[in-house]
Amino acid sequence: MTRRPEPAVPPIGRRAVLLGTAGALLGAAGCAGGTRGRPNTAATPTAPAPGSSPAPSNLSGPGTPSPTATPALPRTAPWQVTSAEVHPEVKRRAVALVEAIGAWPGGRGGAPAARARVTALRLPAALVAQAGPLLPAADEAVLQVVDAQYGGILADSASVLVVCRQWTRRGGAVRAGGTTVDVRLARTGTGWTVTNLHPARPGAPAAAPPARVRRVLADSRIVLPPAARADLRSGRVHDSVLTAMLHLAGRYRMYVSVVRSGHPLDVFGTSRPSDHPPGRAFDVWQVDGHAVVDPATPRTLVERFMRDAAATGSYNVGGPVPLSGGSTPDQFFSDATHHDHVHLGFRG
Repeated sequence: MTRRPEPAVPPIGRRAVLLGTAGALLGAAGCAGGTRGRPNTAATPTAPAPGSSPAPSNLSGPGTPSPTATPALPRTAPWQVTSAEVHPEVKRRAVALVEAIGAWPGGRGGAPAARARVTALRLPAALVAQAGPLLPAADEAVLQVVDAQYGGILADSASVLVVCRQWTRRGGAVRAGGTTVDVRLARTGTGWTVTNLHPARPGAPAAAPPARVRRVLADSRIVLPPAARADLRSGRVHDSVLTAMLHLAGRYRMYVSVVRSGHPLDVFGTSRPSDHPPGRAFDVWQVDGHAVVDPATPRTLVERFMRDAAATGSYNVGGPVPLSGGSTPDQFFSDATHHDHVHLGFRG
């Protein structure tokens, strides 16, 4: 997960987090790779997307706070599952755990308090030991889930990639950050439980990011969450991915969920290596303000985006719309896992 420092939270009205909707149909394997998981937005949305939660706002009231006042953290909203979910409990369970570990009021930080919050969800307290960067040392923290997408969904097991932003206060300093957590779940006799957490670990930033990386990071039409931005800064993302992002940004404003870190190492439910960890893939959860999972999103928009993705050189384009006419018989695919995002994979 991203552990790079972030700038302090700006004044009210200057930061907003667009929240995702999510959805999937049960029954298919994980995000593509081999052969075969929003946004760093600077603009305040005029209204939440269908099925989304309100954007966070600053907790401070009107007027200018005293220079000695404790800095306020943004107000966040719980992520809401949408009607598009056939099995909403899968994502709801994963998100509730991440929200419980990654946010706490003043005086309730640290692992013991986090274990109490997890136990209250009737989940194993031992999961806190796997939280990594989701549980930094801070006096208080708030967390906003940007998107929850499937890394894979099978009949009895699932991977949910919970993409989030986090703001922490330690003393008089507020820090903005965030991460992506691959939450693994299993079906039990009484429902779904969380078995493991795999936070993103993008690695240290490169000393001098290449020009193409700088162009992607500066492009306002490519909206990247914290872990994805850190992936690019690490210098471990292939040029084919960067080129495709820049090309698609010429036609769309796209919200990326996952690039390299925070994704399963293998295509979920298989032993095939995923294209994500080597930096040869990325996922998009929203296009031009329309969540891929939202039933109200025009299918023509998603289809056009998928075909344009193939035109950038992606050999493996997955999404909610079954398409034909690719350059190879398996260039396009659609399954339950990709009902909530578009996957673009590259050979390198």
